[in-house]
Parts: sequence; C-alpha cells; structure tokens
Amino acid sequence: MNTPAPRLPGRPGQVAVTLWALLLAACLLIVTRTTFTTDLSAFLPRNPNNEQRILVDQLKNGVLSRTLLVSVSGGSPEQRAQASIALARSLRPDTEFESVVNGALDPEQRDRDGALLFRYRYLLSPDVTPDRFTVEGLRSALDDTLDLLASPAGLSLKPLVDHDPTGETMHVADELDPGGHPPVQYGAWSSKDGQHAMLLITTSASGSDTDAQERAIDTIRARFDALHTPLAIEITGSPKFAVDSRATIKSEVTRLSIVSAVLIITILLFAYRSAAVLGLSLLPVLSGALAGIAAVSLTFGSVHGITLGFGTTLIGEAVDYSIYLFIQSSDRSRRPMLPAPGDRNALRAARDARLRRWVARAWPTVRLGMLTSICGFSALTFSSFPGLAQLGVYSIAGLVVAAAVTRWVLPVLTPLTLSVRDLSGIGARLSRFAEGARRYRLVAAGLIVVWVVVAVIVHPHAWINDELNALSPVPPAAIARDQALRAQIGAPDARYMVVIGAPTFDATLQGAELAAPVLDRLVATHAIGGYESPARYLPSEATQRRRQESLPAAADLRARLAQAVQGTPFDAKALEPFIADVDSARSQPVLTAGWLRGTSLALGINAMIDCSPGRCHAMLPLRAPKAGADIDANAVRAALASVNDGPGRVTFVDLKSASDAMYDRYMREALRLALAGLIVIVALLALTLRSLSGLARVLGPLAGAVVAVVAGLGIAGVSLTLLHVIGLLLIVAVGSNYALFFARNTDHDLPEAVTFASLAVANLTTVAGFGVLALSSVPLLKAFGETVGPGAILALWLAALLSPRSRRPADIVQDSLEPAQKAPLS
Repeated sequence: MNTPAPRLPGRPGQVAVTLWALLLAACLLIVTRTTFTTDLSAFLPRNPNNEQRILVDQLKNGVLSRTLLVSVSGGSPEQRAQASIALARSLRPDTEFESVVNGALDPEQRDRDGALLFRYRYLLSPDVTPDRFTVEGLRSALDDTLDLLASPAGLSLKPLVDHDPTGETMHVADELDPGGHPPVQYGAWSSKDGQHAMLLITTSASGSDTDAQERAIDTIRARFDALHTPLAIEITGSPKFAVDSRATIKSEVTRLSIVSAVLIITILLFAYRSAAVLGLSLLPVLSGALAGIAAVSLTFGSVHGITLGFGTTLIGEAVDYSIYLFIQSSDRSRRPMLPAPGDRNALRAARDARLRRWVARAWPTVRLGMLTSICGFSALTFSSFPGLAQLGVYSIAGLVVAAAVTRWVLPVLTPLTLSVRDLSGIGARLSRFAEGARRYRLVAAGLIVVWVVVAVIVHPHAWINDELNALSPVPPAAIARDQALRAQIGAPDARYMVVIGAPTFDATLQGAELAAPVLDRLVATHAIGGYESPARYLPSEATQRRRQESLPAAADLRARLAQAVQGTPFDAKALEPFIADVDSARSQPVLTAGWLRGTSLALGINAMIDCSPGRCHAMLPLRAPKAGADIDANAVRAALASVNDGPGRVTFVDLKSASDAMYDRYMREALRLALAGLIVIVALLALTLRSLSGLARVLGPLAGAVVAVVAGLGIAGVSLTLLHVIGLLLIVAVGSNYALFFARNTDHDLPEAVTFASLAVANLTTVAGFGVLALSSVPLLKAFGETVGPGAILALWLAALLSPRSRRPADIVQDSLEPAQKAPLS
C-alpha cells in the first residue's frame, strides 16, 4: 500500500527562512556602514621593509602621484609660449593646484622671490664661511664680481654691487639652478626638440583621490579651451594614468558584465523556462556576496575595492549550487505520474519528495565540493598581505552562506509546480558521447603530456611574471609617450630617489645636507647625472646659524674691506650698505618654511618633503647619468652608508625594483598558500572518499585542467601573474564539483544523463561569466578569463572521461523512495 509523501515540515522551514532574512538584514546593516577603500596599504605586507613603505606612500600621496606633465604643440614657438604662459596664469589662483611651473614667473612672483633671496642671501648662500670674510676672501670675491660685471650678466648685477659686492645673490641663484631644466623660449619652457611648450602641474589633492585628479584634468582642458587657440594640448603623468585606467576598467567591466549577464540569464532561462526559478537561483549568489562583504568588514574594518571585485568573482561558483538543486531535483524519470494541478497538498508532497531525494542523494556531494573550495581559499587567510587575506575571508564566508541558502532556504521557497525544462535528452546525448570518449582516456592523457612538452619548448623562459607592471592597465604606448615627454624636459627619473626619514622637518634638512657631499661625488664620477635637494631651497637651522656666525661684526668687516679694496675700482665708503646688511644678517631670525610661503622656493620644498605627525620624509630625486641608462644601485647604497650616522635614516630607493620585489614576494607567497590549500584539499578528499581510485578520479581532472591551462598560457607566451594563480584556484573550486558528481555517481541514484545535464548548464554559466573576460584589454580581467574559462571546460570533460560507468536510468527508475522520504528537508 502506497503512503502519501509527508508534507514539508513547516516550522523548520520557516525558521530557516527567518534566520536567512535576519542574516541578510544584519549583513545589509554592516555593509551600509562599511568603508570601501582603494588604499594600496591593503596590498602592502604587514611587516614591510623601508623601501616598500616608501613605495606605497609615493603611490598614494607622493608628488609623483600628483604631478601632471602638459605639452602644448602646434603653431610657432612664440604662440606655444604665449599659450603656456596664459594657461599657467589662469591655473595658479585655483586651489585645485599646488603648483604650476613652466619656467615663467609673473612679475609679483618674481618680485617676492627676488626680495626674499636678497634679504636672506647670507643665510642661503653656500659660500658664506669664515674664510669668505677674511681680507683674502673678500679680495677674491671682489675680483669675481669684477669679472661678472664685465660679462653680459653684469647688467643685472650692477644695481646690487653696493649691497652685495661679494655676489652672494648670484651664488644663491646658481645653487637653486642645478641645471637639467628645460630650455626657455619666449619666456616659457620648451622641449629639447623645440616642438612643444611644457608645463609641470602639481595637484593639491592626494594621488589616491582619483575623482579630484579627474576634476583637475578637466579644469586644465577647460582653461586651455577658453584660450581659443588652434594649438593642441597633451596631458600625461600618474594622475592621468589613474583616471584613464579607472575609466577603462569601468567601461570594460560594464560592457563585459552586460554580455556575460545576458549569456547567463539566457542559459538559465533555457534550462528553467521560469523567471521565478531564475530569480530563486540567484539568491545564493546575492546572499553570499553580502555575507562576504560583511565578514571582511568585521574582520579587517574596511573592504578593499579589489577584494570586492575579485571576491564576487571567486564565489561565482555559488550559482552552480542552485543549478544542481533545480535541474537534478526535477528529474522526470523519477516522477512518471504528476499530481493534478489543483491538488496543492499532493503538489506539495511531490515537491517535498523530490527535494528530499536531492538532499539525501546530491547534497553530500555539493557539500564536499564546497568544503574543498573552502580548503583552497582558507590558505589565503594566513597571508601576510591583508589584500590576499581579505580575498580568503570573503570567499569562505560567501561560499558557506551560498551553500546554506541552497540547502535550507531554496527548498522552502521552491514553487509547488517546479517548471524546469526536461534536459535529460541533451544529457543523454552528452552521456553517450562521454561513454564513447572514455575508451580514449590514455589518448587524452598523452595529449596533455604533449601539450606540456610543446609549452616548454615554445616558452622555455620563466613561467612566472615577477614584475608589477604586468598587472598595469596603462597601455605601453601611453607609458612610452610619458617617458618621451619627460626626457624632453630633462625631468629627474621617477624611478630613483634618496629618501631621508627623520622625526622633524629640520632634521630631514640636516640629513639632506649630510647626503649632499656624497651625492656630489657620485655626480663627479658620473655614477648619477644629478639630483634635487630641499636643502638647496632651505638650509637647516644649524647651517643658517653657522653662516651667521661666519659674518664679522661691522667694525671688523669695515677694516678688512678697506684692505681688500686696495688696488681695485671699489670704494670702501660706497660699500657701507654692504656692511650694514652683513651686520643685520648676523642677528636676523633664521629662515623657516613659513617665510617661504607664497614663493617659488616653497614649491621645491613641498615637492620634496612630506610630513606626518611624528615623522618627516625628504625625497631627493636622482637623474641617471644619461638617457636610458640605469643607476648602479649598489654603488649609491655603498656611498650613502656613512650618512646614516646623521639625524635621519637615509635610504636609496629604486621604485621599480621595490615594486617588483614586493610583487614577487606577493606572488611567491600566493603560490605557497595555494600549494598548502591543495594539500588540505587532498587530505579532506582522502578522508572522505577512502579510496585511492576515487581520489584519483577527483584529483586527476583538476590536475589535468590546471596543467593544461598553464601550458596553454605558456604556448601563448603568457607568464603567470598573481591573478592567474587565483584563477587556477577557482578552476579547482569549480572543477571539484564536476569531478565529485561523476566520481560519486556510482554510489547514488542520479542518472548520468541528469548529472551531465546539470553539470553542463553549470559549466556553461561559468564559461559565460569568465570566458568573456578573456576579451578584455585590462590585464586583471583578462587573466581570469583566459584561466577560468578554458579551465572549467577541461575540468568538466576530464571528469567525465575519468568517471566510472554509471548505472543506466532504467535500472533505477523503480528504486524505492523510502530512504529519501526519511531524510529531513529542513
């Protein structure tokens, strides 16, 4: 006597839905209060070395991250210079810009600079020493001044002779002009080839504030357009790269997301024939995404934008869970007689029986697949890089919640009349094809071996890309153009710098002064081409006081000067203003950064010194000995070793080497963690399957897919980046579900046709979601597409090839439903 299938227990189902709703509400509350950042420190090691910290600071807030190089081209040199001067004049009053430099100063600026230099010439001049004001020193200085008066530059010096017969003003000007600046045409900077007028513009906003950088770039273009000139403008530099990269990524993500979403929805609608079921199938993914964000927020205090984007991709396998549930539970071979449409109790009983059967037969496999994915991603949580650790936490929380929603919530929300297309015919054809292909397992294995051998022959070099620029979304042509324009103005190489860290602003100046003689010797030996130093613009207080102490009293200076002028055209009485100025300088307050405000000297100081509470850093950019040449880092480090005896810590930084070293460490740690995760996965499967043949059937397809994808990338000339490694993890995460379903199917009553149909739909959605990313021009998107897309396909078919022959559907249609009916659904 047949007994009716029991009804779905109402209270447990209601409890599950209630808990799910409360979880979503809590996650939404956390997400609304979450801070989303793009702070690069999330991808800085927890214990970074000095160079790595400097690198990230420069990328976030350094002057290089805020400096735009503007080129004006077309027309005549005079027209370009006039446009440059007019553009600079319109931008300087704008608070968006910290400095606008083009070699031209407005009259007021020139007057302020001249007045300050003249007033503080004895504190700023490096020639002010006790010997300078002896009789011999004065006579030598007067002779030099006479030579200058006889030169073309003498016209500008002549009005100052009575106050400055030793020429300190000229010496200060020479010190502030170390050479290497662009040529000047018609009062403004010109490129070395004479085809461009050049401007260097530094924004006020932080380099990490991309919105502010975009507004600044728009302002520059708008002000140039307002000039109504036929000339053309070109803007480059780190801020421009950041703005363009964000726009490119946003455009690519939007376009490719629309394409993949349309493909996935089309596939699911084809499989389900129900918009309601389609909506239900997305609930695990949305729930997992919210839970992932909330978990990261609670663990780390903020969520990095890269974590959000990558993490959502990593839990993309969550949609597979609902596909397995809806397609496998709707197997029509197991319900040959459907209840009447109006009999809700019978419909409910039939639905509950189908879902109980799925829970009893398929859920353990889905659960084991989820656990293998969690084992893989759990290794990332131990990373010393917070960014990788965030990815691990996000993925684990998302997968757990997505699987739980599929197991306990979707069965309650599933419609009584589950209308899903009968895919058993398609599954049967795929099954027959796989059955025939199983005879060629050894051929498939041999093809993979040959594929690897070809990859090694074609790509014998390193298979791991250890350069950070491999992930850069900036086109190589844009980087090359930026470098070409920088070479045209002789700008210091953004790659090399000497960094001096000290507790106070003045201590950094002292450190820069101690480093100067060493750097001067390196220039003399052509180890470096030159350098910039903030101490040229503002000497330390100790240096200024030493120079004050070098100045003689008025009576002594008058007596020495009387002897020094003998035999020269100078009249000692006419030089009384000089004596008065020297006497005044002996007691004047030392020059500080505050006094420089509003002058061009302040621009140099602000560009090279950055202070935060309790710490200041001075950045001294270095120029290579010649264009295209590298600086010998070891020689510079060895020369600077003695300077660390001073008040500040002196470090030579090669930003490219520092970024590559940091990324290399990042990459190698990711590989180690991935290997650790693989070991845990193998241990979990071994304990669960308790069969070497079963373990081989699960791990074989995953290993084959990963090896084949890596070899394929090698043949294509693509070296592995960090994102490829994460993509390989995702192949294991997704592919483990395929392999487990095939490997465990002999122990369960799922017909192979139904298994194949559900896995084929899940595989198609994965390929649709990731495969389109391979068409992207953005490296971080392309890496996922070219890894996960082909890897998912290979994992499915290799799992089918290695699986044992399953029982035929006809053999199990009449199986008793009793075991499934006893299994609790909620």
